[in-house]
Amino acid sequence: MGLATHLTEKGVRDYELVRRALERDDQLAYANLMETYREPIYYMILKMTNNDADADDLTLEAFGKAFKSLDQYTPEYAFSTWLFTIATNNCIDFIRKKRVETISIDQNYSTDERERRRFNAVSQNLDPEEIIIEKQKITLMHDIIKSLKPTYQRLIELRYFHDLTYDEIGQEMDMPINTVKVKLFRAKMVLYNIIIKRHSDLLS
Repeated sequence: MGLATHLTEKGVRDYELVRRALERDDQLAYANLMETYREPIYYMILKMTNNDADADDLTLEAFGKAFKSLDQYTPEYAFSTWLFTIATNNCIDFIRKKRVETISIDQNYSTDERERRRFNAVSQNLDPEEIIIEKQKITLMHDIIKSLKPTYQRLIELRYFHDLTYDEIGQEMDMPINTVKVKLFRAKMVLYNIIIKRHSDLLS
């Protein structure tokens, strides 16, 4: 990485955190970067998606992609500019994909009942080999989740295996809803980092 003399004081601070993260695998540096930009990224994405759950997941994805590609960052621009660009592009891709899928589904419907039945009868199942692979991934994911601390395990299970809302999780765990959101985000970030380091094939 080159010199960052043209950056603002905040930009230089971020640059030093990036260097520490890359050169020393400093987890505190990663955490500081996340703490600084988590809310700004989240609220930017929320405005784009108008959906809390999507914004939460896309914020996590943005940090995951940024941290995975951190060695590609150069101080030609501020880290915040680079990070927001990644987050914005990722969000645009998500919105575009979601819109295409919605249009595709809508266009397949017909007023003719036989056509409707034919559409619904089209197999959406995986072939046997893919089913085995998916089952292996699920088993591996459960094993990884068990490596998290108990609070994070419970949050992940309630949200993604029991499909509870933030309010319901808060009632179940006796937590304010904002605490639920923050802790769940941290739990997913820990989980994401474990997957990247140990089992990147799960992301494919």
